[in-house]
Amino acid sequence: MEMEIPVIDFGRLGSEKRSETMALLHEACEKWGFFMIENHGIDKELMDRVKLLMNMYYEENMKGTFYNSETAKSLENNNIVTEKDWESTFFIWHRPNSNINDLSSLSKDLRNTMDEYIDQLIKLAEKLSELMCENLGIQKNHIMEAFAGSKGPSVGTKVAMYPQCPQPQLIRGLREHTDAGGIILLLQDDQVPGLEFFKDGKWVKIPPSKNNRIFINTGDQVEILSNGVYKSALHRVMAMKDGNRLSIATFYNPSGDAIISPASELLLPTNICFQDYLKLYAKTKFGDKVTRFQSLKNMANGH
Repeated sequence: MEMEIPVIDFGRLGSEKRSETMALLHEACEKWGFFMIENHGIDKELMDRVKLLMNMYYEENMKGTFYNSETAKSLENNNIVTEKDWESTFFIWHRPNSNINDLSSLSKDLRNTMDEYIDQLIKLAEKLSELMCENLGIQKNHIMEAFAGSKGPSVGTKVAMYPQCPQPQLIRGLREHTDAGGIILLLQDDQVPGLEFFKDGKWVKIPPSKNNRIFINTGDQVEILSNGVYKSALHRVMAMKDGNRLSIATFYNPSGDAIISPASELLLPTNICFQDYLKLYAKTKFGDKVTRFQSLKNMANGH
């Protein structure tokens, strides 16, 4: 049975459906760690063009090399392969410094198209980070500021093709892992499946992206920053017998020198002497516990 993956409609944020949409987003971050966004404002033709040009690039520049690689040959003896992934991949840095012009095998058209897409995607990542902060009850620019470090956030894209695999039972497209960073924004194949996320003890199949949706998952730093309220979910890519699956995953990550901690507003009080607690409790027993905990935190901070 396929679970219905949450779909967050950003078109509703400006309407009377805003609070309902925000609640849906909060639940997706808290209970799932992955979801889809539609009406995100990124130009559809640009997204299609990135996919088209990347598919062409793979055919012309990567496919031959992949099928002649050690990974491809390792299936010939019919043993299960656990130390490699069935993927053909390269990485582009965008922020703080772009290396796209050093990748001379990419056409000028592809480089320009990608740059334009990334500019729009970073705006989406920042907007999403503000909505997540609002839902967590912390200052809306908290994630952006925490990620900035001295140079601004690190933004990079892993372009991956999961090529047609003759023996998908022997190897993973990509082995199980959580993502180390912040917010991951995925432009994925609209035809070929393979991505799976782990939820409630089961692997959930992520269908190919329809209706121009962007697939989102949150990484380990979001889990830390939210004090465990939001989760980074385990995921993997299955090798597939039919078709190549294109995956363009952009990472909106902290700067290398950013120091990440749980947001102080989300922490419970610490180092409480119980008799001090009882004194405060005696005065506030019939008041609100949250306020009482906040008073303890204020006392601990010397207020």
